[in-house]
Amino acid sequence: MFQLTTSRLASHRAHRLGLLCNSPVVCRKPAARALKSWSTSSGCGSQMQRQLQLTTQSRHLSTIVDGAALSTKAPSSADSQAQPVAYHGPLTQTFRRLKIFSLSSLGLSCIMTPFIFIVESSLPLSARIVLAVTALSTSSISTALVGWSGASYVVDLQRLSPTDNGGIEGIEMTTLTLTLKRLVTRVYDADFLVDTKRPFSKWELAQSVLLPPSKEDALMAEKGGVPGEEETIAETFNATGEIVGRWIVKWENDGRGTCRGTGKVVRYFNVHEELL
Repeated sequence: MFQLTTSRLASHRAHRLGLLCNSPVVCRKPAARALKSWSTSSGCGSQMQRQLQLTTQSRHLSTIVDGAALSTKAPSSADSQAQPVAYHGPLTQTFRRLKIFSLSSLGLSCIMTPFIFIVESSLPLSARIVLAVTALSTSSISTALVGWSGASYVVDLQRLSPTDNGGIEGIEMTTLTLTLKRLVTRVYDADFLVDTKRPFSKWELAQSVLLPPSKEDALMAEKGGVPGEEETIAETFNATGEIVGRWIVKWENDGRGTCRGTGKVVRYFNVHEELL
């Protein structure tokens, strides 16, 4: 079992990410972050060696070539068994039951609504229509809210070791859809996870990044790509291992990167930080 620490918080993340906004700014001071970096029991010398390794191997993220991303292999059951789950959402069963109840109530409303018009009653037709619309709309809205609030809840979380991830520590998170289908999102560079203001979420994939100039931090500046280059930062897989969405960064001048999503990528994540 590995442990999460905050040692990488002040040094690496402060220069890696800009603020999540339309006009990112350079971070020169240590800033609080939601993600506690994964760490191994190593000294200062090994940390410097790892920073150099990140610099030389950061280009091994999935690079976009002719519109197609060359990514790592899809998660499999064998990989899940080989890598123990480091985090399991304590409210997983609660959200699961809530979704089942919400879907059941919606289905029951759809089944029972026609009987409002079939059963003989003194209610006029207009009143029956209002009653039917109210029942269906209430059940549909509540089901949609449950699906929206529970879509970002992380049921399982485990790390991607640097040896299997191009020398960079990443994270693999599993979420559930409204119909309880599993979606696995692999974030190949955990430093692209930032705090979010979205309700029922703690982290989100960064919309933009801004690396410091080479004069201030040469190692960090070298991690940016050449202008126009695109890299896949995260990928979302469905239950069959097919890629359903990607989060891609496009590097611009001066270490600036703009991110965008393609497909149905999971961008927001709700975790219990106190358990990490």
